[in-house]
Amino acid sequence: MRLFSKVLIANRGEIAIRIAKTLHHLGIRSVAIYSDADQDAAHVRFADEARRLGATSAASYLDPQAVVDAAVDTGAEAIHPGYGFLSENVELARACQRAGVTFIGPAEHALDVMGDKIRSKNHVAHAGVPIVDGVSEAGLTDEQLIEATRHMTFPMLIKPSAGGGGKGMHIVETHEQLPGQLATARRVAKAAFGDDTLLIEQLVRSPRHIEVQILADTHGNVIHLGERECSLQRRHQKIIEEAPSVLLTPETRERIGQAAIDTAKSVEYVGAGTVEFLVSDAEPDKFHFMEMNTRLQVEHPVTEEITGIDLVEAQLRIAAGAPLAWKQSQVKFSGHSIEARVYAETPAAGFMPSTGTVRHLAEPTGTGVRVDSGLRTGAVIGTEFDPMLAKVIATGADRSQALARLNQALDEMVVLGVNTNLEYLQHLLRDPDVVAGTIDTTLVEARLPEMTFDAPDPRQAHMAALFIHQQQHAPSAAWAHDGFRLNASSPITYRVDYAAEDPVRIDVTLDLQSELVPHHRPNEYIYRDANGVEVVTMVAEPPHTSGTRVWLASRDFTGAVTVLDHKAQVVDALVNMDALQQGIDPQVRAPLPGTVTAVHLPDGTAVSAGDPVVTIEAMKMEHQLKAPLDGTVSIHVTDGQQVRLGENILTVTAAQPAAGEA
Repeated sequence: MRLFSKVLIANRGEIAIRIAKTLHHLGIRSVAIYSDADQDAAHVRFADEARRLGATSAASYLDPQAVVDAAVDTGAEAIHPGYGFLSENVELARACQRAGVTFIGPAEHALDVMGDKIRSKNHVAHAGVPIVDGVSEAGLTDEQLIEATRHMTFPMLIKPSAGGGGKGMHIVETHEQLPGQLATARRVAKAAFGDDTLLIEQLVRSPRHIEVQILADTHGNVIHLGERECSLQRRHQKIIEEAPSVLLTPETRERIGQAAIDTAKSVEYVGAGTVEFLVSDAEPDKFHFMEMNTRLQVEHPVTEEITGIDLVEAQLRIAAGAPLAWKQSQVKFSGHSIEARVYAETPAAGFMPSTGTVRHLAEPTGTGVRVDSGLRTGAVIGTEFDPMLAKVIATGADRSQALARLNQALDEMVVLGVNTNLEYLQHLLRDPDVVAGTIDTTLVEARLPEMTFDAPDPRQAHMAALFIHQQQHAPSAAWAHDGFRLNASSPITYRVDYAAEDPVRIDVTLDLQSELVPHHRPNEYIYRDANGVEVVTMVAEPPHTSGTRVWLASRDFTGAVTVLDHKAQVVDALVNMDALQQGIDPQVRAPLPGTVTAVHLPDGTAVSAGDPVVTIEAMKMEHQLKAPLDGTVSIHVTDGQQVRLGENILTVTAAQPAAGEA
């Protein structure tokens, strides 16, 4: 059967590249779309052609008509929505139909029914699929919801009917908490989804989150491709997923697979979809329908790895009208596959999103390792989009081998220029309960209080200081062969700072016993001291009067430190002296990662305490940063610049008292 000649991908990042790879494999041309923030993104470079839709997400990735118009203008015959953005938006499907463009997804009826949690829950209940007890009726006021739950036992879970991703979900332990939690959930649901309709379900304690992948064609054939275990979550967001689940018996696996098929058939589903269930850890033979995702899932690679089926290719063939290539009895499962999501965030700072420029990137390879990534060196990571950067997938003959390969792959992955959760993922994978497979959706939150993260030690501080010293002193060509040597009579000292919940400050004196020489790969160096030899990766950001930020990846630590030479230490001492005298910190730092939207005053302006100086937009809110005291302001950022959490934005040098004043 003839497939499409050109397909527009209505998404970005790693999923856009992953879809484009299958298109290229099939000889189909790919069209990328982008907003201004993504004009030089990896997915734009990877596609055969690209089309700018607008300045913002709202004018590009989230505008159904703009997406369809781009498909028509470029001659694309079909649109693949990926996941997120418009992937489950019925308006995109309708716009495609009006324009004669194929939507690679289900029909309007399935999108309508499954896109609303209340409607979908009531629908599948009539189809005989087991559901969680609760109140799921549209249009109920808070008072009516409270009254309707009088018969239920606590705890209960409030969920937005139109939403997903954990937004607006609240656990309620008592009737007294219910009014306040309902009000909060409505506000969040309205802001996130434009719809504040809520439902309430009985909360299943220590549940397992199990989802089943299905494929359905236009000829009435529906099959399932097994289940995925998605119980490792933080704030209802999945972190690590695997296939198959170690919880299910063959009999339960067959029943839950059939329930997923029945769910799909009940809405005449077409395409790839996922039916999500809650399974009691205490009673693993019982499961309850949670929702259906009418699209490709983030974690789809683990299913592809154990079945050998390319789900994107299957979507394309189904959308072109081809019947399924497999009957249920022909679907074979082999081995075990685990996926870890790599996010731009700082776990040690409460998982705050991290921003910056990717200055070095090394992605793992090897037997059984797959990386779906939207990264490239030079990519700017901002706050406009979801912070997921990449997915690392490892597959083995069994779960133990898959875990070992994933641990090794995460150890090999290096991203410098932005903080990531790589260390955090490794902590989770080495947890005894995760290794044993005794997991549930509460495990991650339970482990957080006891989890600690690495900070730089004196050896790593010495590496960074030596790195900056050699950069500043422009070593000769002979140095590259002979190693670095200092004049023993003139010791040189640096200070290395590490910003964390408990800040680290290490004084470093460079010594004769250490050397740092380039290795064979970019940004790699061989560091040698009295304790041995280590290959490290280091890159520096442009220097500043307050020091030079160095990104370092060593055996025991990956992160950013600030190296202060003598001049920077003097400046810092003067600043701190002013702070001690005034009792006020003269440095104003970014309260969140974000974007500078306004610089209100020129550098060097005389200011009074409370004067607005810089405005930052973060988390869709503007934060005005003001002068903390009277004096002269030094501004360290420019309009439009991306800033990190805690980055120094401005410093005020205190006004000196006039002669004769006390």
